[in-house]
Amino acid sequence: MSDPQLFDTASPRFGLPLLFAGQSQKEAFVNEAHSLIDALLHCTIEDTAAAPPITVADGANWLVDQGATGDWLGKDGMLACRQSGNWLFIAPRDGIRIVNRANGQTITYLNGWQAPASPALPQGGNVIDVEARTALANLVTALALAGLFPNE
Repeated sequence: MSDPQLFDTASPRFGLPLLFAGQSQKEAFVNEAHSLIDALLHCTIEDTAAAPPITVADGANWLVDQGATGDWLGKDGMLACRQSGNWLFIAPRDGIRIVNRANGQTITYLNGWQAPASPALPQGGNVIDVEARTALANLVTALALAGLFPNE
């Protein structure tokens, strides 16, 4: 007979609550896990902000900016997810990708939130090649539409 498995009370990456035999009020733990999964699955944010919006619909997510205030105080860099009229905060883990709905950019977390800035388009110079500049501008636009750079 094998030894019984010992489990932590939460999953190691996102702290999803785990259930145990004979546990009372399992629905609370299952609902919490489902809320976390719902917020993280194909995650989009409305934008980055340091203060909670005045009106917000359930299911909306925000990236908490530095210097957070109000209900977000002390939650800098976390995802603030509106669930059942309350804020659910999720600490980021390496590999999370979110899409910012405000500018269409994909943001990745790897030892901190990372979002590349749009490159500057060529300006000036002695020889101006209109076709090359048009090609570069089209490339930057395509990369922005793919989520690599913000749509400006």
